[in-house]
Parts: sequence; structure tokens; C-alpha cells
Amino acid sequence: MKTAIVVAGPAHLSGLVDSVHELFAEDGGRHDGRMDLGWPRRGGRQYYSALLSDDNALCLVAQRENTVVGHLVGRIGGGAPLRADAVTAVLESMRVAPEARRSGVGSALVARFGVWAGKRGARHFSVTAYSANSPAIAFYREHGFREMSVTLARS
Repeated sequence: MKTAIVVAGPAHLSGLVDSVHELFAEDGGRHDGRMDLGWPRRGGRQYYSALLSDDNALCLVAQRENTVVGHLVGRIGGGAPLRADAVTAVLESMRVAPEARRSGVGSALVARFGVWAGKRGARHFSVTAYSANSPAIAFYREHGFREMSVTLARS
């Protein structure tokens, strides 16, 4: 079954929010007991709707027929004070539905994001994953991401 990677528009908003909701349940629900799992349903539509018209943001959806089976949300960020010339592309959110995993959908999403970000001058890319989410970390490593820092948390 063919999967299309498309830039999300208003017609894709419900599918995008549903995919983010599933990401929160699968990832945050499993790895972060403090995460507000209801946020995508309450605030996601407004948040992602604003991103659709933001020139420094990209919302992609992976579609099979008329069903969203994945998403990627990315942004372009400016340089940090110690890296003033570094335009960074931040992969903010990504999910592929279980039935579409290991079929190249995630790789296609990351590749499309890389092309988009490169056209905007990004030379550095970053993504954050829960340390216990070893499949996600392995996926990002396969796509050239390397560990740069460690964040420790305490409750």
C-alpha cells in the first residue's frame, strides 16, 4: 500500500492531532508520569493550526488512502549565543502508526524534513527522545543523530 508524505494543511488537522494524541499516549504515557496526556485533544488543534501558517515550522503527515498513519512536526530555530551562526532544525514531534512501522515511512518523514530545513539554511539538526525509548533512539541514530547532551530530571 502506497504512503504519501504531504505537507499538512487545514484538511489534515484532525488526523495530525489524532496522531499527536497517539504519540502522547504511547511515548509520554509510558515514559513520563507527569505528562498531560489530554493536551492534544484540548490544545492541539489551536497549536498545530498556528504552525500550518508559520514559515519556520513544517507539519508533515504520512497518508495511506485517506488515513493519517504518521506525522512529523519540525521547526527552524536561530543560533544560540555561543553558536550564533548555527541555524538548527528541531524535530519537535514524530510518530508512525504501528501498522506502518518498518516500512520506510519514518525515514521518508525525516528525509523530507531534512530537505525542507536545508533549504532554510539549517546545518544542525536536533531531536529529543526519552532515554528509555530505545527504539526511537536507534531510529534517530540510523538517521545520523548523535548524543550531544544528557538531561537529568528529579521530582
